Amino acid sequence: MAEFPIMSNFERDFVIQVVLVDTEDTMDQVAAKCAYHSINRRVHPQPENVLRVRRHEDGKLFPRNMTVSDAELRPTETLDIIFMDN
Repeated sequence: MAEFPIMSNFERDFVIQVVLVDTEDTMDQVAAKCAYHSINRRVHPQPENVLRVRRHEDGKLFPRNMTVSDAELRPTETLDIIFMDN
């Protein structure tokens, strides 16, 4: 377990933020950590939708249970956090 910085490009937010996640966090946990910094601050909640994580560079959508270490991310890589239908 180690802290790992990512860039959070949260859907409907105009701020890209550095968020510290853990290498053993799942993508659902990454989305929740990023949501903490955007939802109810600059982004309205969408409780009817689920948050998903995708690689900004190529649009690859990560499985929700994939860990940060399994995703082979680079430090400070930009991830898009998006709302999707359940």
